[in-house]
Amino acid sequence: MGPSSSRDVTGLLQAWGQGDQGALHKLIPLVYDQLHAASRRYMASERPGQTIQTTALIHETYLRLVNIRQIKWQNRAHFFAMCARLMRRILIDFARSRRSKRRGGAMPQVEFEETLVVSSETGEDLLLLDDALNRLAKVDPRKSQVVELRFFGGLDVKETAEVMKVSVDTVIRDWKFAKVWLLRDLRGESRHGH
Repeated sequence: MGPSSSRDVTGLLQAWGQGDQGALHKLIPLVYDQLHAASRRYMASERPGQTIQTTALIHETYLRLVNIRQIKWQNRAHFFAMCARLMRRILIDFARSRRSKRRGGAMPQVEFEETLVVSSETGEDLLLLDDALNRLAKVDPRKSQVVELRFFGGLDVKETAEVMKVSVDTVIRDWKFAKVWLLRDLRGESRHGH
């Protein structure tokens, strides 16, 4: 996306934040490809048979965005950071829903937005990751945000640096640290002092 497109997105975000619903309809075509790419990158990390259709995730993100009222959008980066946070919430909410249905008895295949299918194993992994990210956020909020943007938002290192207003090197260091920290946490090492 070039500089003029970035300015267009920022202007449309600001107009939408001030209540101009027409701005939202102009905005979506400008950001759809990047949202789709972000969602597709996340989905590429999933194992076969645990597929969430990217279009369904984008549509649910869009529906939640529409319900956000009077936000003061700073710029395009702020928008994509919010989308990453929404995608994380959608995936976590869906995984929790699947877990609670499983506790209630026989679990039929759950479909969401016609094509969104998440296995119970993926859901459990997401819930564990979400809990670990919340613990990391208490230790170092920036590193937790890097993971959220990269993993849930599908942003690359350069895009993450732009959103967070830090250097690419900082994102790389934070990403490496966070991966090690999360791995240790998920193994229970950081909580048990091993």
